[in-house]
Amino acid sequence: MNFYRYYSHFFVVYNCQTVCKVNTPDKKQKPADDFLSLLPSPARRALLFHGIDTVEKLASYTEKEILSFHGIGPASMPILRQALNKEELKFKEQ
Repeated sequence: MNFYRYYSHFFVVYNCQTVCKVNTPDKKQKPADDFLSLLPSPARRALLFHGIDTVEKLASYTEKEILSFHGIGPASMPILRQALNKEELKFKEQ
């Protein structure tokens, strides 16, 4: 991962793809009606990075695994539990 600065924006290079950390589409768009729209952006990006985009996929992880993701903090857990309860699901048991 390489960092470089161009004017006032910071860019990060991941696998030959340049991503502007200021003007990412994620800053302007939120998911419409799913549980991800209730989360702060860092938590939402962390879940999407790990391929978790549905409540069913979320239920296949333990709470400890989710908390270990960079971007997920204790404040996000009640939101995730509520989303699981709404679908009558639970986190995987340890």
